[in-house]
Amino acid sequence: MDNPSRSERSRNAALDAAITIVTRDGPGRLTLDAIARESGLSKGGVMHQFRTKEAVLRALLEQQMTHFEEFSTRYLEKARETSDQPELAAQIATLKEAISTPRAGAFALLAAMNANPELMAMPRDVDIKKVALMKAEACDPDLALLRWAAARGLLLSSLFGMLSLTEAERDRLFERLLDDSKWTALEHGAAEPAKPSRTTAARAASPRPAGARSAKPASARKRG
Repeated sequence: MDNPSRSERSRNAALDAAITIVTRDGPGRLTLDAIARESGLSKGGVMHQFRTKEAVLRALLEQQMTHFEEFSTRYLEKARETSDQPELAAQIATLKEAISTPRAGAFALLAAMNANPELMAMPRDVDIKKVALMKAEACDPDLALLRWAAARGLLLSSLFGMLSLTEAERDRLFERLLDDSKWTALEHGAAEPAKPSRTTAARAASPRPAGARSAKPASARKRG
């Protein structure tokens, strides 16, 4: 095995160990010593790859962001054939995937926030670009962002153990957020004139009998 391959293998082993530690023990237990013990590498081997804990966290973020960006790109290609808002569909589907995959990047993100909030600028910058794309393709940008925010809320609620829904209920909500047909009326409703009620329409269409007098207000009847 050549040196670059060995180095890459050690790097992946260290990152796998870091994910395990963060998931099992929490971000506060993530240290270079803990990574060495978990991975079976020497501490020197770990430090050859990552000089600091922050470097590990940055690499975790990059790894997880790459994983979900690849998923989003694949989904986007399919969504372009079936959805008028493929970017929105891809982002909602990616948030759903982040809940269901055992290697969800949420734990890495939590670790990054706990250790250094400045690292969150990485995913935040990606979000800014995605939001701009979702708004550009939408008939109703606010509604598109509401759908995206609802999906993110489901993810975060699941992450923090605050979601009181069953898995089936959660998946059903995601499917509704993904279904453009469920939102068409809201997208176009504001631009349509208000429709009269069925009762009002029926009265307007009914012919008035010959000789019938129109009803007068009570005040007019009293004056008469």
